[in-house]
Amino acid sequence: MNNTNEYAVFRSGSRQYRASVGDSVRIDKIPQEAGESVEFNQVLFLNKNGEAKIGAPLVKGAKVKATIIQHGRDKKVIVFKYKPKVRYRRKMGHRQDYTEISVDGILVGRAKKPTITKQKPTEAREG
Repeated sequence: MNNTNEYAVFRSGSRQYRASVGDSVRIDKIPQEAGESVEFNQVLFLNKNGEAKIGAPLVKGAKVKATIIQHGRDKKVIVFKYKPKVRYRRKMGHRQDYTEISVDGILVGRAKKPTITKQKPTEAREG
């Protein structure tokens, strides 16, 4: 059930990801174990049934539910620094850790209003 008309842009860590229901998305590593379900409540943009909701900065009551598939490490990226005529060369490699998730659902609900209880006014005490 991959409906391209229904997607959300959410934030995890310092990055933003676009996800539809049924998609598999690689995000920066998170501490939960494989098989656990997670919720991302920092939804920045939501497109559901052709109706777009833009958060200011977040869409209230929106969540992205997902299940962790696996953890892994990306391909190695070579970092090479070089300055000509001074014999300066530095070679380093880097592998980024990631978590692969499967998006189970995009939930839209209303944020709960805080309940306000009315208190009786206190009488001024004479002293």
